[in-house]
Amino acid sequence: MRRLISDTLVIAERNLIRLPRAPELLLAFTVQPIMFLLLFRYVFGGAITTPGLPYVQFLIPGIIVQNIAFGGFVTALGLNEDLHKGLIDRFRSLPMARPAVLAGRTFSDVVTNSLSVAILLVTGVIIGFSFNSDVLHVIAGILLLLLFGYAFSWVFAFVGLIASTPESANSVAFIAIFPLTFISSAFVPVASMPAPLQDFARINPFTITVNAMRALWLGLPAGNYVWGAVAWAVGITVVFAPLAVSRYRKHTGS
Repeated sequence: MRRLISDTLVIAERNLIRLPRAPELLLAFTVQPIMFLLLFRYVFGGAITTPGLPYVQFLIPGIIVQNIAFGGFVTALGLNEDLHKGLIDRFRSLPMARPAVLAGRTFSDVVTNSLSVAILLVTGVIIGFSFNSDVLHVIAGILLLLLFGYAFSWVFAFVGLIASTPESANSVAFIAIFPLTFISSAFVPVASMPAPLQDFARINPFTITVNAMRALWLGLPAGNYVWGAVAWAVGITVVFAPLAVSRYRKHTGS
């Protein structure tokens, strides 16, 4: 266990050190989230009605959940690239814990997701967002975000291991997840959608997680949203972590 933790931290450090050397990836955690937030706030915000809440209050939890879910795309790209460049084979020749490669990848996503959350919250406060709950609920919301993002890191890890190229890994993940973020309560009230989409949106993990964030940060009725969001995050991890590990073993023969 000590070796696994040590090797996981080494792999995570490697992934994080690479980011400044690839500015286009670093932009995805800094500039891109701000761009999306400002576009929705000032371009679409005036056309969307959100009864009971100013749009900026409605928007911030939704756009942060969307952004956190896509935080693992670097894992998909990195794993796929490492597989096809032979780096994984090099790791196999080293005296290291085999699960450390995947564990380090997903753990580094927690760090980059934390950076994205901080940037979006600061930007949100600047443009008018404010919390309407106590500090403990705010912290609980941030931890829930990181848990949700960690779950989707395993989804991206699996996609990266089954895709043929880094470009296809990015495309497959985008096509699979992007529609889920829009058929949810992230950007518009579910009641404004056609009836068939409403039925899907209500059980969508993005809707449940966004509503949980609004309950924790804005003091809205929580219902079962918080526990539902935790259950979705744990369930996604339980499904996709073994799938990713199985696919990794198939590639490495271990």
